[in-house]
Amino acid sequence: MRQHSWGAHMARRRRLVIVTWLVLIILCGLAFPLLSKELKAPNYGVDGAQSTRASNLIQQYFQGLGNEQDVIVFDAPQGQVSDPDQRAAIDRVVVAARGSTGVVTVIGPFDPLAKDQVAPDGRAALAVVGMQGDTDQLPGRASDLQEAIDEAAGSGIEAYLTGYSPITNDLTVVETTAASQAEGIGLPIALVIMVLAFGAVMAAALPLLLAIAGLMLTFGVIYLLSFVMTFDAFLVTIVTMIGTGIGIDYAMFIVSRFREELARRGVTTRDPDAIAEATGVAIRTSGRTILFSGVVVGISVCSFFILKSPLFREISIGVLVSVICTVIAALTLLPAVLAALGPRVNGWQLPPRWRPADVRSDTHLAAGPWARWAHLVIRRPVIYALVVAIVLVVAALPVGSLKYGIDLGTKSLAGRPSASAQEVLDRSFSPGVVSPIQIVITAPGDGPLDAAGQERASRLATELSGDSRVAQIETLPNEGRVLLNVVPKVAIDSSEAIALVEHIRDDLAPPTGDQVLVGGATASFVDLSDETTAKLPWVLLLVLGLSLVFLLLIFRSVVLPIKAVIMNLLATGAAIGLTVAVFQWGHGAGLLGFTSTGFLQVYLPITVFVLLFGLSMDYEVFLIRRIQEAWEDGHDTDESIAIGVEHTARPITAAAAIMVAVFGSFVTAQVLELKQFGFALAVAVAIDATLVRLVLVPALMKLFGDWNWWLPAWLDRVLPHIGEHHPRRTEQPEELAASAERR
Repeated sequence: MRQHSWGAHMARRRRLVIVTWLVLIILCGLAFPLLSKELKAPNYGVDGAQSTRASNLIQQYFQGLGNEQDVIVFDAPQGQVSDPDQRAAIDRVVVAARGSTGVVTVIGPFDPLAKDQVAPDGRAALAVVGMQGDTDQLPGRASDLQEAIDEAAGSGIEAYLTGYSPITNDLTVVETTAASQAEGIGLPIALVIMVLAFGAVMAAALPLLLAIAGLMLTFGVIYLLSFVMTFDAFLVTIVTMIGTGIGIDYAMFIVSRFREELARRGVTTRDPDAIAEATGVAIRTSGRTILFSGVVVGISVCSFFILKSPLFREISIGVLVSVICTVIAALTLLPAVLAALGPRVNGWQLPPRWRPADVRSDTHLAAGPWARWAHLVIRRPVIYALVVAIVLVVAALPVGSLKYGIDLGTKSLAGRPSASAQEVLDRSFSPGVVSPIQIVITAPGDGPLDAAGQERASRLATELSGDSRVAQIETLPNEGRVLLNVVPKVAIDSSEAIALVEHIRDDLAPPTGDQVLVGGATASFVDLSDETTAKLPWVLLLVLGLSLVFLLLIFRSVVLPIKAVIMNLLATGAAIGLTVAVFQWGHGAGLLGFTSTGFLQVYLPITVFVLLFGLSMDYEVFLIRRIQEAWEDGHDTDESIAIGVEHTARPITAAAAIMVAVFGSFVTAQVLELKQFGFALAVAVAIDATLVRLVLVPALMKLFGDWNWWLPAWLDRVLPHIGEHHPRRTEQPEELAASAERR
């Protein structure tokens, strides 16, 4: 079915469509609390990486340790942990922990096998816990263990569980709360912006309706997928951010075009045929644009599949589901609601001078304020293009010093058990005890070591014990294999811990002979960083190449897709460069309320690039297609640019302002990764919608002139037609006809 017929079809069956969506929203809303219970800790592993192979060998040959080593931290605010009452409480906790699901071993502080598990000052003690389970099971088992600890601990002793899964469990709670608070800030601001953009309260409410409907459907689908996959809280935060942004974006484009079509037809009363026709045109034009945009976003996020990491696969699937659900809502629910409202979409209007020019009959096609801005730019295109290009290049310069890392966000966990445990560890023990570096030494092919190999493993342990970053080493032989549990003196997500892992791998492990595999949480962070760095060029090539081909099909032009790709690279580079300057170099740390870790989260630059590249295509396709429409109607290049900018600049700037408000609200979160992510996306969208779309695009299109629409005849014959293109009208003044003939 053709798209203009599709919009009219949705309009005529609006009641059925709206009722169907209401049922879907209710069902998906009921599923959301169930989804929240299914969220797991982030999986920073890499398929087939050294840390993953080490974990597999530990499960195979050292099962008594479990898959994860956690720690119960005991603190005696009054007296000593060895006092009778405190010791009795510790014993109760140890017994309760041994009976918890998934716990395979607990070494209490007073057990014969305990090693240095009572603090020198006698005020704190540790119990080492080995938990069995895969990445899906461990977070839930850690949560159950914390509950058992809370029930068993009595007065006089405080007991907290910490370790990788307990920390990420607490982080899930904190991030979910922070995301809700950020949305509470961003969405009211977004509503105000939409009222100002549309000049009518009713029209402004529709983008929020679409965003909510798309998100509800997304969460419902993700809940169904959670039966066969795992998802973490950070993914839900990303999906909420992106889903809200693109939902509002897509709705603004369609609602703007619908109101324009109503004004053009002079529809002020209920006229079903005229309303259905206006709906059909809105979907045929803006609906087609968002469909194309959704495909570009989908192409971009699918590039994550070449990264062998569950973390990136989750992001890819989550964002892809969000885009598909939002597009479905935009092409079904939104036209049905618009048809039901008709002229009432303009309900509760602002005074006339606050309304968009294209819904007022007294405004000339290319004489509005945005058209005047476009003419200002195209009168001096070289100057404007050069100034903006220099600004973007300078902003992108810090990318050259980009460093990767992972900050678990422990500083944001105040009040949570793992944060309380960390305070005691920092005071009385080593912070690295929460997740030791695990070194598995075997013969090649995972075989047992001979006597010489055992001796080399012993020498490695001795050499490591002299490292100033190492607090303790435990050597565990089994079936000819050796496991070294290395407890660092530094936090597991610190630069020093990462440097220690790299030192073991690069300098201490023998280049030939024995197989030395370094595992543990810190090693997983290193492997994820290496995988991201190695695959980044391939992700860039895949996204750029596929986007170039798809834009070539949409615009049927060689110049426009190349220009779009280059501009997007500049905008993305500038956004990441500014993020490096702020969060890695620490400029503005006091203002934004954080302490720089000296690096960006390992997945942030590549994720921002992919997401921004997809999101910015909304504005690119929306603006260029409108300019192309004017050009196909016979207007010259200058007039086409002015008409396109006049009709799209207001919704583009409003949509960008809303995205900046939604993304920027996450800068208020206490979790560093949310701050980084929100800042990077907000800055990227702001740069793209202002400097790129409102300055670079009109300036460069003026400079290229008729070359904007150039497509070799042989390529025109080969390329399939996926969009609606009309031959340029020539019933215009002689100079336009001559230009068309030259083309």
